[in-house]
Amino acid sequence: MEQNHPTGGERLIQCLEREGVEYIFGLSGGAAMPIFDALLDSKIKLILVRHEQGATHMADGYARSTGRPGVVLVTSGPGATNTVTGLFTALMDSAPIIVITGQTISPMLGKDAFQEADVTGITYPVVKHSYLVKDSNDIPRVMREAFQIATSGRPGPVLIDVPKDVGQGPCSAPFTDEVDLPGYVVASRGKAENIEEAARFLNQAKRPVLYVGHGAVISGASKAITTLAEKLRAPVVTTLLGKGAVDETHPLHLGMMGMHGTAYANKAVADCDLIMSIGGRWDDRITGRLSDFCTNAVKIHIDIDESEFGKIVQPDLAIHGDARLVIEDLIPQVEMADTADWLARCDRWRKKYPLKYRKQGGLRAQHVLDRLDAITAGEAIITTDVGQHQMWAAQFLRVRSNRHWLSSGGAGTMGFGWPSAIGAQFGNPDKKVWTVVGDGGFQMTSCELATAQIHKLPAKCLIINNNFLGMIRQWQEMFYDNRLSGSDLEGNPDFVKLAQAYGVKAWRIRRPADIDRILEQAHAYDAGPCVVVAEVVKEDNVFPMIPAGASVAEMLVEKPKKKLDKPEGST
Repeated sequence: MEQNHPTGGERLIQCLEREGVEYIFGLSGGAAMPIFDALLDSKIKLILVRHEQGATHMADGYARSTGRPGVVLVTSGPGATNTVTGLFTALMDSAPIIVITGQTISPMLGKDAFQEADVTGITYPVVKHSYLVKDSNDIPRVMREAFQIATSGRPGPVLIDVPKDVGQGPCSAPFTDEVDLPGYVVASRGKAENIEEAARFLNQAKRPVLYVGHGAVISGASKAITTLAEKLRAPVVTTLLGKGAVDETHPLHLGMMGMHGTAYANKAVADCDLIMSIGGRWDDRITGRLSDFCTNAVKIHIDIDESEFGKIVQPDLAIHGDARLVIEDLIPQVEMADTADWLARCDRWRKKYPLKYRKQGGLRAQHVLDRLDAITAGEAIITTDVGQHQMWAAQFLRVRSNRHWLSSGGAGTMGFGWPSAIGAQFGNPDKKVWTVVGDGGFQMTSCELATAQIHKLPAKCLIINNNFLGMIRQWQEMFYDNRLSGSDLEGNPDFVKLAQAYGVKAWRIRRPADIDRILEQAHAYDAGPCVVVAEVVKEDNVFPMIPAGASVAEMLVEKPKKKLDKPEGST
């Protein structure tokens, strides 16, 4: 029978077109078939993945690197539950993704139908908001609200669960641009009196530090923060996810702070008399033991999410607003500071405690990443997986531009690196994209080699292969008498042959002498994806290191000569 109105699935796809969506990352299935069918008549390109977790990380990588929301489409039941890890990752790191899931037909909800899962219930803790659509005519409103919620304020993932009958039934509701969300208020500029007080604190400081987090990246505050740092002549430190918010080659930049941050960044934080967080949340990875953290320093906290104020650190001043707008309003009110002695002290720390590694005794991950930094010249988009390689990449790969560093921070999600690089490459077709992964995390989503190869996507994958879950092994060596449990990855495949089995170009690095030649070949290769496998020494450790639950003063800059007590804090 001829329909006068589009189906719910067709209207949903039309709504995505109106939102400017380029790609949908997804894996099809029965409950979502009405929506997948509508995609055939759309200009939106479907990127068919090999696993739903990969789809969410691709959407995440696309979103973080472009600032535009990434979209996922999967089916019901296990298709939907396979997105939970990606939703959690996006929520913890404030990434705007829209995940659309198929669902059993409305009359069967709650009756344990085939592939039925209470998806909104299961995902409630790991989304910014969620919808179960029970009427096709709600689709235009829900879609507009979902994009508004995902991208405004503190961004985050939104899930939309669509029963099959809703997707294939008629939708007579028109498109809408109106959003009515009572109680949902997004901050913009901070209060004038708070900004004036921040200026007074900054103008009085002799040893200020600007602590820059992921919120600064999201708000596009790079230029404003650089201007403020130069006017104050204040050193800049970043969190893991704040990398790139300020050019890391800038003379005032001291690198990443925290558990595996540079020693000189941590020394500056420990000795400052004022620390201003710009879009950071005082995460336990950067504070260490709270009772010893910046005890004599004035603490200012700028954040768009006021629920972060006082959650971990009680600031002397909290400014609720968008990081870029707050800093822009602050700049005219601060004075050129006399910090020559402070900067000289920071420079002495930089010279006394440089990042270093041995170049003898085999191939070392630090050496490979140091050379990758030189070859990419800070211009490539870098994504990482999670573990030792992630920390070494954060130390040695200096990021020069905003949204050029993507890593799973709050969730610490293994398997994030490779699919996030695929998403970033789709979103940035004219840029070089490298991912740095470990042999453990890569195997969790290595099937997405097929996705990249099908589209001849020139994303590049560097596997730091030490045949261990390296960070776990490091902790077991340092705190558990080297009693290795569940960290030896015996049985790893030959990753070069694995890549070649997918038709992907691959190289292997075994000697330091081969690093530059192979990395340069891979960097220049644009005919499709490629993989570089660096067979590094098996038992190398990441330093500097502040043991969990310890203070910055207890930072280790090299391997200790005696056994350490088990850390009190989390891993």
